[in-house]
Amino acid sequence: SVAGRDVAAGNREMLAELGVDGADALQAAALPFAEQGCTVVLAALDGQAAGFIALADTVRPTAEAAVRGIRTLGVEPVLLTGDHAQAARHIAAQAGIVEVEADCLPQNKLAAVERLEREGAPVCMVGDGINDAPVLSRVDVGIAMGALGSDAAIEAADVVLMDDDPAKIALAMRIARRTKSIVYQNIVFALAIKAACLLLGALGIANMWVAIFADVGVMVLAVLNATRALYTKDLVKKDN
Repeated sequence: SVAGRDVAAGNREMLAELGVDGADALQAAALPFAEQGCTVVLAALDGQAAGFIALADTVRPTAEAAVRGIRTLGVEPVLLTGDHAQAARHIAAQAGIVEVEADCLPQNKLAAVERLEREGAPVCMVGDGINDAPVLSRVDVGIAMGALGSDAAIEAADVVLMDDDPAKIALAMRIARRTKSIVYQNIVFALAIKAACLLLGALGIANMWVAIFADVGVMVLAVLNATRALYTKDLVKKDN
């Protein structure tokens, strides 16, 4: 109620439920904007159709690069959005995303994630709104936007992008994979050297210096190898 007059704003179904006259005609007038990817909000005044507002999202400059980067790492992106289908497909086409699920309420996003998990692959969710928080806490890895994201989304996420740059997702994945590889290298190297020294010791071949190398020397070499994880310039170049 505004200044004693009844005002309603929503989609055609909402206006139809309120018995607004001219809701269908207003929807038809807004159709060209919807086909261009806009989200249309219909407005009524005192039970009569009054007009509409066309809202359009803008794609982040690095969105296409982010999608391309994670796809090269074997990850297939899926767009889950509360926007209507036309707007969702328009944005997805600009970002290079093929699979789209539109008109999603929070429970619809959660159901979509559970369906993806049943297919057997780990699921990562990127979101910034309050309605994304339940899904961010449910998936294997939740990523929230730190600058513009809601406090609920940041609290529920496992990773926070402080500069809201989705292209950093691929970089983080490359750093994680390199770190995991280095860990495996250190484990195999340490166990192999110690097993060899134990065998040589049992045969009476190994002396004290070999034992020291198997203990302290292997530790030093493992630490030096682990410092390779600090070097990420070559990974950044791949994103650029």
